[in-house]
Amino acid sequence: MVEVKADQVMDATGLFCPEPVMLLHNKVREMAIGEVLQLTATDPSTQRDVPKFCTFLGHELLDQKMEDDRFFYLIRKGE
Repeated sequence: MVEVKADQVMDATGLFCPEPVMLLHNKVREMAIGEVLQLTATDPSTQRDVPKFCTFLGHELLDQKMEDDRFFYLIRKGE
């Protein structure tokens, strides 16, 4: 992962589409602009959904990677 400290952490392991993105949306809504969220998920659809979520809502996807059966994302909240 990129060397960025996450301000918030969200664990969506074991959840399936559309739950991870729904929870992500609610979590980001609570955050301040510029804060960084670390998201962990196991649903492969997040590889498609999280980047689209960021693009559509103006958030910055700082990093994404897969380790074993988990997907990790760093997202900076936009304006």
